[in-house]
This record gives sequence, C-alpha cells and structure tokens, in this order.
Amino acid sequence: MTVNHIQSHSGDYRGYDIRPSTEINEELVRVGPGTPCGEYLRRFWHPFFLSSELGERPVVIRILGEELVLFRDKSGRLGLVHKRCPHRQASLEFGRCEDKGIRCCYHGWQFDIDGSLLDAPGESLTLNRRLKDRVRLGAYPTVEYQGLIFAYLGPPTQQPEFPIFDAMTFEKMERVPYAAPFRCNWLQVLDAILDPLHTSFLHSSIGRVQFSEGFGEVGQIDIFDRDAWLLGVNTRRVGDNVWLRVNELVLPNFTQAGSAFAADGTEVRYYGRSSFTRWVVPLDDENTTCFAWANFGQRGDPPEWNTPEGPELIEQGEVFDRSYEEKQRSPADVEAVEGMGPITVHANENLVVSDKGVAVMRKRLLDEIKKISNGGQPLRANKNSEGVVPTYGGDTVLTMPRQSSDDEATLLSRLAHAFMAIQFDTSDESDLDRQAEVIEELQRLEQSGLGEFVNGQ
Repeated sequence: MTVNHIQSHSGDYRGYDIRPSTEINEELVRVGPGTPCGEYLRRFWHPFFLSSELGERPVVIRILGEELVLFRDKSGRLGLVHKRCPHRQASLEFGRCEDKGIRCCYHGWQFDIDGSLLDAPGESLTLNRRLKDRVRLGAYPTVEYQGLIFAYLGPPTQQPEFPIFDAMTFEKMERVPYAAPFRCNWLQVLDAILDPLHTSFLHSSIGRVQFSEGFGEVGQIDIFDRDAWLLGVNTRRVGDNVWLRVNELVLPNFTQAGSAFAADGTEVRYYGRSSFTRWVVPLDDENTTCFAWANFGQRGDPPEWNTPEGPELIEQGEVFDRSYEEKQRSPADVEAVEGMGPITVHANENLVVSDKGVAVMRKRLLDEIKKISNGGQPLRANKNSEGVVPTYGGDTVLTMPRQSSDDEATLLSRLAHAFMAIQFDTSDESDLDRQAEVIEELQRLEQSGLGEFVNGQ
C-alpha cells in the first residue's frame, strides 16, 4: 500500500507548548450590579430598547446584568421595574398595564412607574396604608428620545442630567433608530471604534469591499486623548485627495465615526458628520447591543441608503441575518468580535503600535472604574454654550496633491492635528456657527496645500 502526500515535519510547530491564559480582566469586563465596571457604567444614561418594539404588553429586558420589565401604562408613561413582584415574586412580564402603572397577574398588586405600591386588593384599608409605607418595587427612571428608550440605573442621588449630544439635534437629518446585537462582551465591541486600522482589512480586503475602495488605504493613524473624549483619526491618501476620518468615543460608551457611503475619498467633502450616533450597551457579561440612530442627510449618509437594510450595512458593512458561508466569505464586525469568544482574554493579545487607541481607552476606563470604587465621581462630557455636548466624529476630504517630501506620513499627521485643533477651538459655538467656521478653515488649509505642514504647523 502506497501512502501519498505525506507532509514533511519541517518547521517550528509550537501548538503543544503555547497554552493560552484563561484569566479574564475581571475589572473591565464584568458589568453586573456590585462589580467595579458595572457600578461605573450605572452612573450614566444608556439606551436599551426601541420605542417601536414596545406594544401594549410588558417586555422582559436585560441591561448591565439585570433582568427587568419594561412597560408603557395606559396614560403613555414608561415604567422600568424589577421583574419580580415584591408580594410573592411573580414575574411582572405577565402583569397588566393600567391607566396608572402595572398590576401583578397573581394577586393584583398595583405599582406606579416609580415602584410605589398603589393598591393591594383583598387587604383592609389599614393594611393597604401600612403596605404602601413599607413595600416598594424596584424601579429606574427612563427617558424616551427620538425612538430610543434610555435608563439610568445608578444611585438616585447621583442621577445626572440626560445628555443631549449635538448630533441628536442636527437639522435636516433623519435619525433612524436601530439595534445591533453581539453575542460577546461589551469591550470587544467598543474596542473597534478606536481601531481605525481594522476598516482597511475587515471591511475592504478580506472579503468583499463593504464600503468603498478608499477604506482599503491604510493611511496614518493619530490618537487624541482629551477630557471625556478619545478620538482616532485615520488620514488616507486617495489620489490627489486627503481623507480625514474621525472615530469618536465619549466615555464610557458613546461612539460616532464618519459616513459609511457618503465619502470614498475621491470627492471633496467639507466637515461631513457621523453615519451613526451609537451607544455600546452591555446586556450582561456575554451579550451586548448597540443602540443607535443611523443618520441620513447632507451631513450624514445619503438618503437612498435609508432602507430596511441600510442601518445594518452602516453598522457592520453587511446585513445581520446571513448564512455561515456568507459570514466566512465576507466577515463583518460581528464575526470578528464574536470570534474572540464570549469574553476575550487580554493576556493572550499582542498589542502593537496601531493598537494605541485600544490601549489608551482601556487604561482610561480602568482609571474611571477605580475612581468610582474609591467614592469619586465619573468624568462627564462638558456641554457647550448651547447646552449640548459637542462631538467630533465624521469625515472630511480635501484636495491636497502629494508633495515631493518622502515623509508624507508626518505631513498627514500634522494635518490631522490641525484639523482636530479647528474642531476643538470651535466646540463651544452653536452648530451652524461651528459648521461655517470649520468649513472656512478647512478651505484655507486646502488652498495652502500639504506643503504648509513641512515646517511643522
């Protein structure tokens, strides 16, 4: 008998010797009540449900490792309460929405949206009064805003004002709410926003070109660490144009980026804004959902992408519901991050220079978590003179032909710093004033040419 195709045993195979660590970064990845990261995240407002999916009956939801019940009573008010009725622990998912609050299915106890007991049927008036004084259903405050429902799950005495980011107020922009599920830890999803390099491979050269050919250019990456913001600027050369794309994180989990389909680097674009306005929300340690608006309009993505599939393509470059073969042929963000496992082990990573944004972000998060653990207050994004939080995510394309200098990477980096300085300097202005001033300064930079940065502007 002849044995063909016997593989030679040359090479340095190390499978037996390399044993990956199993120790996860507990401080960063655990999000349940009482955990360091969970307590930090509970100091902020988070979206957790789409208004369009809430009907006349209560629904069970998960957020930050806690199982809760969401309902809208017959007067239109939202309630977010502990799942178990404090009488005999029946689930309020089977409760009935009343004109005021919710009534338990088992013995009819009725609770208001703040958790106060309104009625205990079958008991005397005297006992009802006593019960109302001592029985409380756990409840959390909510805010409904443009199709997203937000909650604050932290200490009541530390409840912050509901933040309005400027991107939530842009005129002539249609904001379409969507939810993108991930079966993995929240940090694996969040990491990608400060990893601009991944777009040049995952979304460009590994499978199909999911956005545009310009995304395949690696470019120059610069990281900006400023107050509650972390920003990654990828500056690409596309022919005679320079494309500056800004990925944005506002601690702890608010994210924006440039457009998905409005820019490819081939046409001039002055101060385009983000294709999505998005929060990376942990449901529990091993499940995450991104709740967001897809932004359509002149400053966002083209209105023709406002289709049922459009937000999914903007979020990942592919639609969510695909076959396994399709996912292998053209993986998107969900395949990359879920493929790391339910909770990735940071000790097994080998971070390099291009991972600077990820490393800085994790350190900033750890610093904030420790601050809360020591009784401090979290860093929050400052509002501008208009009472809204300024943002920076977006993209700009300028015509700046290549110079004779061999070190174009340095010039592109200086241009990125000049662009961000313009945005920082105008952040306290009203949206329209800021837009006009930023565009004016960008046109000045464009007219001066890339050579202006040779001497280190």
